[in-house]
Amino acid sequence: MRIYELARELELESKDVLTKAQELGVEVKTASSGVDEDEAEMIRLSFDGNGSAPQAPAPEESDPEASVLEAATPEPVEPDESEPAVEEQTETEGAAVPEAEVSEGPTEADNDTDTAVEDDISIAEVEAGLTVAEFAEVVGAEPTDIVKNLIGRGLPIAVDHTMPTDLIEEIGETFGVIVEVKEPEPLEEQKPERPTFDDAEADLEYRPPVVTVMGHVDHGKTTLLDTIRQEKVVDTEEGGITQHIGAYQVEVDGRKITFIDTPGHEAFTALRSRGADLTDIVVLVVAADDGVMPQTSEAISHSKAADVRIIVAINKMDVPGADPLKVRTELTEHGVITEELGGDVPSIEVSALTGDGVDDLLEMIDLVAQLGDFKANPKPAASGIVVEAQIELGRGPVATVIVQRGTLKQSDAFVAGPVSGRARAMMDDTGNRLKNAGPSTPVQIMGWSEVPAAGDYLEVVKNDKAARALADERAEKIRSEEQVVLTGRDRLESLLEQLRTDEATLRLIIKADAQGSLEALRESIGKIEREGGRIEVIHGAVGGVNENDVTLAEVTESVIVGFNVRPEPKARKAAEQAGIEIRTYGVIYELLNEVEQLLVGELAPIEEEVVLGTAEVRALFKVPRAGTIAGSYVTEGVIQRGAKARLLRAGVVIHDGVISSLKRFKDDVREVASGFECGIGIEGYNDLKEEDLIEAYEIREVART
Repeated sequence: MRIYELARELELESKDVLTKAQELGVEVKTASSGVDEDEAEMIRLSFDGNGSAPQAPAPEESDPEASVLEAATPEPVEPDESEPAVEEQTETEGAAVPEAEVSEGPTEADNDTDTAVEDDISIAEVEAGLTVAEFAEVVGAEPTDIVKNLIGRGLPIAVDHTMPTDLIEEIGETFGVIVEVKEPEPLEEQKPERPTFDDAEADLEYRPPVVTVMGHVDHGKTTLLDTIRQEKVVDTEEGGITQHIGAYQVEVDGRKITFIDTPGHEAFTALRSRGADLTDIVVLVVAADDGVMPQTSEAISHSKAADVRIIVAINKMDVPGADPLKVRTELTEHGVITEELGGDVPSIEVSALTGDGVDDLLEMIDLVAQLGDFKANPKPAASGIVVEAQIELGRGPVATVIVQRGTLKQSDAFVAGPVSGRARAMMDDTGNRLKNAGPSTPVQIMGWSEVPAAGDYLEVVKNDKAARALADERAEKIRSEEQVVLTGRDRLESLLEQLRTDEATLRLIIKADAQGSLEALRESIGKIEREGGRIEVIHGAVGGVNENDVTLAEVTESVIVGFNVRPEPKARKAAEQAGIEIRTYGVIYELLNEVEQLLVGELAPIEEEVVLGTAEVRALFKVPRAGTIAGSYVTEGVIQRGAKARLLRAGVVIHDGVISSLKRFKDDVREVASGFECGIGIEGYNDLKEEDLIEAYEIREVART
């Protein structure tokens, strides 16, 4: 029983009953607080004892005429009745008279009894998750008054944000309303955030393929898309380089193709890192006069990791020196064997500038799509992937979404990650308004509460309240997860646990100082095997470890191994933030030995390398009896005299030695911090050049794990 229900029974004000309960030591805070039957009886007796509440049984209270007759006709008194009995009778009559006065008129008694409580406080029932504005409407107050009340409690919450559930009852009473909070209905959210669907074959219909165009910078990706769309996009973008993702549709023989315009493969990987496997076909653009370049190789690795079909577009066939055979031959070195060379990868020769071969490319995409038999169910509530999002002046947060399943309709409530919204307006890639959008349709949506992230999974839900509750729950989950970030060692230990099981796969990204070293490593690693385990080389290239390598390692859960190369400073920081293990070696035997131990799941590092700092060589000085001194600027960390040091040139290790001398102006110093200039001498080595990097480090022994 609640306090206000007990007050109604006793015909008293809720606040009086609440005060009395607190005086008796009952743990109650508001009029909607509950008490058990023993506590309720104790409160009743406390009022009965001081005459503050009537004791008449319920049937007699409900009969006003009987009360009047009893009050008007005193009971007969026996002649031999003692004096105390007379006094008791007098008290009884005295108690009855006021009741009779109140009960004049057969209908007024009931009205007074009921309205006494109603005038005191009203009752409302709400579900958790309502906004401040909706709560204000329930309690009959201005939203600004609720906001002021919340601010007074140290909670600056806007009117369109969710009302704190634990304060609903308490704040409701300050506005004269008993608010009962119902348990929220179970949301569809208890499902995984990215559910899998098992649609009946009869419900599936053909959908357009989703195509991503990738390749090396300046090989003509955006120009090719521009020719396909017959729009001049390049002219409006800075430097002729794509600035952000857009999604577009074109028609081939009455069938649509959806294109995602990505700046290289970075956005493609960013989408995949968030679990958004959106692309069906990758068009790999390679310039006929330039051949396979580093970013071409990276794009191939990303495409293979995503397990999508590749179509090669050999671009710039109109340029003198175009050599498509050279391109096809170089692609074979990266595992892409075109149909002309006996493989199964289609290749089309095009000129994005003149338009030659573009129709053939579109026909090939259409053919591959038909063979792929891409289908989806257009009937259920929509779900899809956010491809691009930003704030636009006058329109607020907008996002481009590609629908994957179902049909998105205008006014649908939805949630994407920790962001909710309602589709107030939808537009296609040409700016035309849409009422609905089916599978594989790119659509720009207005009506978000804030800007979502690219790769977030969008799903339509029942109403705005469900969307907000779901978004709030996900935001809280994200906040709690962000408090714990796995280190590279944690990830490695987790990987080792996996590798100790049967059918384990060790994924590697290999970086080496030369093509010969890379090929030797590939061949030697390919020979390492164990029963129930295998090694998969996700990507291999020449040069230092860069940020793209770290991103790919995060997506594919790979370990990065480097031979005679070092990670770039930005890559090292990115790896630390993402918890990616980067292991570098100077001896090929050590690399192969540790890879073999990794595969067996027995690797237990006993030494840990810690980078102390990095300095850039800006000038060289010849000093008698000291050799060459590098006038350097410390860009990161500290440089210490006596520390081990590597000399890096274009990311490749040239020399590994010890810092023998360290000077600031003419003074010998023990260390120099970031942001200062110094003179560095490397023991027994003089072949330094300007723009070389000197990386100081130390080896620390750690306990085996």
